[in-house]
Amino acid sequence: MNPYIGHSTQVSGVEEHRLVGGKGDGMRLYLVNNGKGMELTFLPDRNGDISRLRCNGINLSYMSPCGYVAPAYYDSIGSNWLSSFTAGFLTTCGLQAVGSPCRDEGEELPLHGSIANTPCERSYFEEDEEEIRLHFLIKDEVIFGRKLMLHRVVNVSKTENKFTITDEIENTGDRVEPVEILYHMNMGYPLLDEDSIVTIPAQEVLPRDDHAAEDIENWIHMEKPQKGYQERCYYHKFADEKGFAGIFQPKLDVGLEISFNAKELDGFVEWKMMGIRDYVLGLECGNCYPDGRDVMRRTGMLKFLEPGMRKTYRVTVEIKAGMK
Repeated sequence: MNPYIGHSTQVSGVEEHRLVGGKGDGMRLYLVNNGKGMELTFLPDRNGDISRLRCNGINLSYMSPCGYVAPAYYDSIGSNWLSSFTAGFLTTCGLQAVGSPCRDEGEELPLHGSIANTPCERSYFEEDEEEIRLHFLIKDEVIFGRKLMLHRVVNVSKTENKFTITDEIENTGDRVEPVEILYHMNMGYPLLDEDSIVTIPAQEVLPRDDHAAEDIENWIHMEKPQKGYQERCYYHKFADEKGFAGIFQPKLDVGLEISFNAKELDGFVEWKMMGIRDYVLGLECGNCYPDGRDVMRRTGMLKFLEPGMRKTYRVTVEIKAGMK
């Protein structure tokens, strides 16, 4: 017990809040402070995703014009997912689908799946001297269909500005299920602007489409916000299991690094969107590409989970400051 402290949250900890007003009315927020300058906001009513990430008061993430949107407003038709795309630092895509709406094996699949708009069945947090641990349980289960469960644990360090997301996906049904997941991590201003330095040490960079191919020589260069900008996506293939992506803002001397197993999460996407107010860089590791589940099935990239089996994915994010 520290004799200088009246309440532990003077230094670090978690506070639970509720939103009032707008489409986010009633949503719960876990505001996490690690005591070293890093602050995160988790959304237990939206898959335990992360809406805000800050370090020493500097915003690192992107919040879309939608703002906070409660799951009750989710529309699964076609691309209407975008109407509730808060973005934030992390929006998880999956589990039944990632990417373009499509029809696969007789099933109509919406843009990016439904998991990001699913409230947690249970969530809680705990803390010790070394870290804060947040636990989330999400069920993606339907009658006559898929039965998948996501066990998420986020370990937030109190000794350094670093956190790790560990997701264990369990097939609780009696049939083999396709499983897709994409960690849609979104960098925003002021971390992101035309002076940001992006690092993705991949072995190969491929454009998603002809539009991206037209400007592939500039995939690494960020630009000022532009009127009428059309998104460009690039697929990065790593030589071994050491998946890595980083962004650094020299004007603020702050950046972050994302690391993951590139053999397990073998579909890394760079989403470059340099529009006015729609100004965001996605650094997104996943076990597929966002071309639709039907395409992943045809290319042999679609992953499957046997009944009763579990699959674990892990992503680490570390904030870098004072690097000059």
